[in-house]
Amino acid sequence: MTDRWDPAAFKARVDGVLHGFLDEESGHLLAIDDTLAPVAEQLRNAAGHGKRLRAAFCYWGWRAAGQPDGEALLRAAASMELVHAAAVVHDDLIDDSALRHGLPTAHVALETVLTGRPGGRRRARPAARSLAMLVGDHLMALAGELFTTSGLPAAYLSRARPLWAALARELVAGECLEILHTGRPPDTGTSLKVVRYKTAKYTVEHPLLIGGLLAGAGPALRDAYSAYGLPLGEAFQLRDDLLGLFGDPRRTGKEGLDDVRAHRPTALLAETWRMADARQRERLRGVLGRGDLDDTHLGDVRDLMRELGAPQRVEQMIHTRVEQATRALDTACAPPHARRALRDLARQATDRIH
Repeated sequence: MTDRWDPAAFKARVDGVLHGFLDEESGHLLAIDDTLAPVAEQLRNAAGHGKRLRAAFCYWGWRAAGQPDGEALLRAAASMELVHAAAVVHDDLIDDSALRHGLPTAHVALETVLTGRPGGRRRARPAARSLAMLVGDHLMALAGELFTTSGLPAAYLSRARPLWAALARELVAGECLEILHTGRPPDTGTSLKVVRYKTAKYTVEHPLLIGGLLAGAGPALRDAYSAYGLPLGEAFQLRDDLLGLFGDPRRTGKEGLDDVRAHRPTALLAETWRMADARQRERLRGVLGRGDLDDTHLGDVRDLMRELGAPQRVEQMIHTRVEQATRALDTACAPPHARRALRDLARQATDRIH
């Protein structure tokens, strides 16, 4: 790959690595017992979608430190996508989400398969949820395997190993924080902390830093990565929350009322609650956490949020964080082509319709 950043070509390369790696792992499972076929299928499907942003940030963490393109680095970067795949399977299971990318989530797909087997529907749901949990666990283990067998020198890999522990710890902490605060009175500060630890760090900052550590980046460049990566990762998730409620489900592949039904601690909901008067809060209480919401309720929630200006404030949060991230690039001691690629990735991560 040349210094010109071609996101489509990069995605194709990462897809090739992931498909080959997961196909091989699926074969290992089937060699144990062919009744594992549904599990093997979900393992292959788990990393079948996405723009490969996390791999791209790891890649440019390496390139911005002056290192060349290479297949070993590409495999190490692709491991970031397996971290994401594991997080998605677990998150969908925790949230009991039915759709992801417009397709059944892992536990839903597995339940469909198991319903036709002995025990029928009675056993299918708990068994499918257990299997999905194990698929997510295995994907996280496979992320570590792909990273350590990437072909990079052991001395390079050892520089990044401590950050892997931090990545896993903070990802789990963020998911736990969301669970613990779900259903509680909305609070913007709490919501932003959940955003930071559940998504922002493992989406941008950690992949960048892992790429930089692999490349031997010095402290100043790593500080610049964090100054860029943390606000950008937060902006990414804030955009995701906006799209979750105001996006077109045909494009987002998610149900628009998921966050409202689950009463999740999103910044969008917290800002709505903060600006609402007693009457408007009562309207919100009438829908939060309810499982029987329909398109009429969705329209009512959207109207209330617009009335209170919550989407505009979240848009401003996104804008402020993207500006902060791109300013950090101006002082980063990185080659011009790397700074251009990172600016392009900032737009790709936050200017999206799904």
